[in-house]
Amino acid sequence: MTATVPTISTFSRPAPDTRIAAAGHAPDVLVADRVSVFYDQFEAIKKVSLDVRAHEVVALIGPSGCGKSTFLRSINRINDLIPGCRLTGNLSLAGENIYGPKIDLVRLRRQVGMVFQKANPFPRSIWENLTYGPRLQGMTKKGDLEPLVEDCLRKAALWEEAKDRLHASALGLSGGQQQRMCIARALATKPSIMLMDEPCSALDPIATSKIEDLIVELKKFVTIVIVTHNMHQAARVSDRTAFFYLGELIEYDKTNTIFTNPTHKKTEQYVTGRFG
Repeated sequence: MTATVPTISTFSRPAPDTRIAAAGHAPDVLVADRVSVFYDQFEAIKKVSLDVRAHEVVALIGPSGCGKSTFLRSINRINDLIPGCRLTGNLSLAGENIYGPKIDLVRLRRQVGMVFQKANPFPRSIWENLTYGPRLQGMTKKGDLEPLVEDCLRKAALWEEAKDRLHASALGLSGGQQQRMCIARALATKPSIMLMDEPCSALDPIATSKIEDLIVELKKFVTIVIVTHNMHQAARVSDRTAFFYLGELIEYDKTNTIFTNPTHKKTEQYVTGRFG
């Protein structure tokens, strides 16, 4: 079965460098084993099994309501805040069961960074935004915080734009800059994995392009799982892609395979725009 969408090489940006995340050469950071998520009696995620390797970008795609964001938010247990939500199966990060009885949620959320659909800077300075997490962890010396702030802003491709306004309000940044600052803020706690829930949905094409370039660059430092409705975006930035439909993981493979030679007819229909 061959999908009729263009191959990745024809998109406007080159395919991401997958040398770091080559199959068999990177350990699994995240492993889901028959994970189901329930809202009371409704099964929103149905026995999903997949693995995410170190220093790769995994895209979660599928129509609205298919369970992508529910699965993503299970990784840092944000779903715990929803009454009646529960998870079965095993979801492990670096070999540790995220839902185990002895898990430290504060430590978990330091390991798992999160970037939301809409940028959510604190109504404080850029400096205070970036140092908030590290200071909670006990890092208080200016001599330690200064290089950390610069490093994170450089990794988020925001240093040159922000270095002369670190003590100005983060709310004064443009939408795209705010989203990159939120990425820098997430990096400041040195996570092992970063979750991105449609991080470009509220951005214009220029800002979106900058975030996509940043994602490809960031996988040198952190593993990324991204939810996106943009098929071209998934093809441009990810190493592997998971297609969800009605709570089930229909197919999970290398991104090039998903978009050019999927195994399942439902996957082909979705990536070629026949539904969704």
